Amino acid sequence: MALSKMDIPRRAQHFLECGIEDCERNCEFYCNPCHQRLCKQCSEEHLKSPESKNHEVVLYQQRRRQLPVEKCNIHPTKDVDMFCEDCQLPLCSKCATQSNHRGHIFTDLETIYSEKFADFQEEIFVIQNYFIRTSQDLQREIKKDSPEIKHIMDNIRTSMKTEGETLKSLVDTVISENMKQLDQIEHSLLEDLNTQDKIMDDYITYLNNHVKELHRCLSSTETQKLMSEEKPKIRSIPETTKPVMPEFTAGQYNKSDVTKLLGKIHIPNTIAEKREIRPIESIYNTTMKLTHNHLMKENRKKSDRKQRLSLSAYVTQVREFNVPGVDDVFHVSLAQSDRLWISDDEGNLVQTDLQGNVIQKIKTSGRDQGYHTVTQDRDLIFTDHDNQAINRITQDNNNTEFIKTGDWEPLSIHSSHINGDLLVGMKTSYTEAYVARYNKTGKELQTIKLDNKEQEMYRYPHYITENINGDICTSDLNRKAVLVVNKFGRYIFSYTGQGSRFYPYGICTDVLGHILVCDTVSNTVHFLDQDGQFLFLLLTPRQGVYFPRSVCVDDENNLYVGQGHNNTLTVYKYLQ
Repeated sequence: MALSKMDIPRRAQHFLECGIEDCERNCEFYCNPCHQRLCKQCSEEHLKSPESKNHEVVLYQQRRRQLPVEKCNIHPTKDVDMFCEDCQLPLCSKCATQSNHRGHIFTDLETIYSEKFADFQEEIFVIQNYFIRTSQDLQREIKKDSPEIKHIMDNIRTSMKTEGETLKSLVDTVISENMKQLDQIEHSLLEDLNTQDKIMDDYITYLNNHVKELHRCLSSTETQKLMSEEKPKIRSIPETTKPVMPEFTAGQYNKSDVTKLLGKIHIPNTIAEKREIRPIESIYNTTMKLTHNHLMKENRKKSDRKQRLSLSAYVTQVREFNVPGVDDVFHVSLAQSDRLWISDDEGNLVQTDLQGNVIQKIKTSGRDQGYHTVTQDRDLIFTDHDNQAINRITQDNNNTEFIKTGDWEPLSIHSSHINGDLLVGMKTSYTEAYVARYNKTGKELQTIKLDNKEQEMYRYPHYITENINGDICTSDLNRKAVLVVNKFGRYIFSYTGQGSRFYPYGICTDVLGHILVCDTVSNTVHFLDQDGQFLFLLLTPRQGVYFPRSVCVDDENNLYVGQGHNNTLTVYKYLQ
């Protein structure tokens, strides 16, 4: 089998169609000069044509933004389509021939416009995901300090009253004075917090207005104005301080000195602690935007191994074993190099070694979904759709309810090998569903619902995984498709199989970025590249595969395949 020369299938795998008239194939490429969407066949014909053989045809995701049409003020019949690097001005081709631009360097305005457009989008992204979110976090912290002040003040009042009860006849005047002083301190602290709250309100309003102004610049059709706009420097997040709480020193019981006996209130001689503002670099963790250095580090870890790997000419069965405690094998999670978690469609979840010996067994509410995963810390995470929750079992067998999902029923889950985040497929009804991302502590970071046409993307995301580049790959049974978005949640492509019917179940990726997915209609495992292009059927009934439900690739590039009609787990080699 010539694996490197497989034809691209005719059946559409993407929602975006080719822009050539009467062509209904998938759009995969884009002609920058023509601004034309192209399928693979039309792109080849486009480059063969004498009129367009020298055009720049790129992948659709790498296309340039089309320049808005703007007529030159000096030459009304000409479009503004060039940029003078020396004068820093957009102009038309006729302007470029004038004496005042002689010897200057010119750049394609569309290229500069596309870069500028991307810069403004990045600015909006940073404001929305760092400055606004960080300011809102600080504001919430400020609001939480008010009840804390009340709580501490109440404790001090109680202590004062307890001290005074035994000396009531001697301390009425002193208690009154202390109460008055405490009220003044409380009033002063709350007044300071209200001031800080107002400062953060004003700052957040300023940020939102700044975003609106940037959107206004982006929507402008006046290219010169966009080119001349300089991104204003964003004002720093205002510093705020945490309140310094008063302390109460208990008095000594001595009738000769009532004031000393009852103690006094004082504020510690301590500088108010500044509230912590998370560094802007943290945006790359909380929004899954991996830094270049992190990607390079990850690539270096795997580069030697990946360079030595390639697709084998044949898929070879290494071994197979039965798994006691389950009726069938609907999902497999790697626990460690010699441990697996395996589940069936009856809620049975067992841990085994590589020979099928059961180490641990758990009863869950899981069914035919990829509802369990293992974290980087080797904790087992599994969904409980009956109680709308996500549970965690640590290495010492401590079972806790980790996350509550409210009205949403968690179906599938995957622990990221890139940053430890949890990806969860959710649903509330037959047609309403989404994918959520949580960090290690259970804080929700991201929700993904809409495709590139702002339509609901998911219906039943019952298996989910992550590719080496951070893409989120989901098997959606009701959509009858594999849906893939990037780490920011932006739709990339969908894959709908090779025949009239396609029922995707278990899904996984390998070290080379391939996507492997079970098709329960044709009893096959489909093999896609990182961009969603179908390569070939990796496993078929010819290799003894029937009712495939789960796939998993371990660190040694062994492929585990579980089936829906028995409890046998088969191991294959397909990389060499």
